[in-house]
Amino acid sequence: MTPPLGPIGDLPGGVLEIADRLESAGYETWCVGGALRDRLLNHPGDDVDLATAATPDQVLALFPKAIAVGVKYGTVGVLDRDRVLHEVTTFRRDVATDGRHAVVAFGASLQEDLARRDFTMNALAYHPSTGRWEDPYGGALDIEHRIIRAVGQPAQRFAEDYLRVLRALRFAARFGFTIDPDTWQAAIDAAPGLAGLSAERVREEWFKGLRTAESVSRLVELWQSSGASRAWLPELSSGPGVAQANPDPRDPVVLTAGLCAGAESVMRRLRASGEDINRARALDQGPGEPAGSDPVSVRRWMAGVGDAVDDLLLLARYRLGGPSAWDPVVQGICERGEAVSRSQLAVTGVDLTGAGIRPGPAMGQLLEKLLEFVLEHPEGNTKEALLARAKAWS
Repeated sequence: MTPPLGPIGDLPGGVLEIADRLESAGYETWCVGGALRDRLLNHPGDDVDLATAATPDQVLALFPKAIAVGVKYGTVGVLDRDRVLHEVTTFRRDVATDGRHAVVAFGASLQEDLARRDFTMNALAYHPSTGRWEDPYGGALDIEHRIIRAVGQPAQRFAEDYLRVLRALRFAARFGFTIDPDTWQAAIDAAPGLAGLSAERVREEWFKGLRTAESVSRLVELWQSSGASRAWLPELSSGPGVAQANPDPRDPVVLTAGLCAGAESVMRRLRASGEDINRARALDQGPGEPAGSDPVSVRRWMAGVGDAVDDLLLLARYRLGGPSAWDPVVQGICERGEAVSRSQLAVTGVDLTGAGIRPGPAMGQLLEKLLEFVLEHPEGNTKEALLARAKAWS
C-alpha cells in the first residue's frame, strides 16, 4: 500500500507560476521526476521539472524567452523569475528504442508518460495547484523501503536504454538503497549492452556517481558486481583505491586516478575534455609524493610536478584518508611565495640579456641552474643575488 502523500509546501514560486501559466492556457501540467523523489527523502532543491500536455511549440509560444534544449524529445527549458532553469517536457510515449536513443511521440497522457520512466521512485507526479499525487507504480512505498525497482518489466526498461543500468547503480550508491532482486538481475544481464553507449553518456554517469555517492566504495562495488566496469572501466579493480568511503571534496578526475590504474587512458576512453586528459596524465606521471617532508624535498617535488600539485595533494588525501605529511609544507611554501618554477624566479631572460648574457640554450640551462639554487636556498631569490650568480656561472 502506498503511504499517504500530502501537499508539497516548499515548491519554488517560480515553478508554480510556470505551471499556472500552462494550466491557464488549457494544458494539463504536473511536477515530475527527481525533485519529487528528493522531497520525499527530505532533500529539497530548486530544480523542479514539469510534464505537460502542451507541445514544445506551444510551450515556446507561452514563454518567448524559453530555450529549446531538447525539442526533438519534447523538452523546453523555461527560466523562472529567479533565473532557475526548469525542464518542461511534453507528455510522451516511446515509439521505438534501440538501447541508446528513443523515438518518442507526443499527445500521450500523464499515465503513458509515467509508464516510460526508468524506476518507480522516478515515476511520481504532483499537481501543484490541487496537491494531488499520481503514483501508479508504488514509488513512494519503494522510497520508504529504500528500494530501487524498475517500472514494469526490468529487462524491457534496460533494453530501451542501457544507460538505465548505470543510473540504477548511481542511485543505489547515492541514497544507500537496495536494488530489487529482479531489477538487479536484469541489470547484470543487460550490462554487456553498455558497450554500445556513447562515451560521453557513460562519462557523465560515472562523474555524477562519484560526485553524489554516499559511499564511493559502494559505487565501485556496484560497477564491478554488475559487470558495468568490464565494458568501460576494466582498470577499476586494479586501482590503488580510496581510503575514505565518503571523500571530500569530490573531484571525479582525481577520484578516477585513485580508483583506476592508468587514469589517462580512462579519460581518453570516456572522451573527456583535453584539460581533464592532461590532468589525468600528470596524475599518472607523478611522482605522487616528495622524497621527504622537509621543505627542500617538497620544493623539488613541486618544481617537478608543476601545475599538478593540487591534484596530487588531493589524490594523496583520498588514498591516505586525510592530509599527507607534506600537505602543510606545501601550504607554507605557497604562503611564503617561495619559487618552485622558472616563472617565479626574481630574474628573467630579459634581465640576463641586459646583464650581457647571450640568449639561447645556454641561457635556458642557466635559468634551470638558478632555479635549482633557489629550491635549496629560497631566501636567495632576489634579482641582485641571482644576477650575481648568473654572471659568475656564465
